[in-house]
Amino acid sequence: LWAGMAKETAHQIGTPLSSLIGWVEILKTENIDETTTSEIEKDIDRLQTITDRFSKIGSKPILEKSNIIEETLRTYNYLQSRFSKQVEFSFESSNSAIYTMLNPTLHSWTIENLIKNAIDAMKGKGKIAVKIEDDALFVKINVSDTGNGIPKNQFKTIFEPGFTTKKRGWGLGLSLTKRIVKEYHKGNIKVL
Repeated sequence: LWAGMAKETAHQIGTPLSSLIGWVEILKTENIDETTTSEIEKDIDRLQTITDRFSKIGSKPILEKSNIIEETLRTYNYLQSRFSKQVEFSFESSNSAIYTMLNPTLHSWTIENLIKNAIDAMKGKGKIAVKIEDDALFVKINVSDTGNGIPKNQFKTIFEPGFTTKKRGWGLGLSLTKRIVKEYHKGNIKVL
């Protein structure tokens, strides 16, 4: 049922998305500032990525050899440009390229979920740090924030479906993140 709803959602988003692409092309002929149309195109690309994510739910994801630094930075840069200046972002990596088998669409979803949850935890104001390390056996991606933290008794339940501390939402973001990391990428995810 969930997979069917997700695929239908992706299909429904496709029509207005195609229309938006057409409108941007018209704007380009109207001497609109290039930075404006460029930013709109970035948001359209993001919507296409989200649509792609929903269409893949229920399907076995295809993993491809990718530079995990580049893939992480793509999502990090997009989010950094879309959030208030009250959120200070920092990115650190011991390498410029680390190649691993991953699904770029689902990896992006994971990074986005972790960063957005960190911003929510800080109530939209504070510092977010993303650090990538390669220790020969694993590539470690650490997302930290200056929020109040999570009580130790919630460390295990935070990744369970339905767990949320927010007034809105279904509590599926972190459970999907865990599934993407563990089941599809044979990785591990935990709160430190």
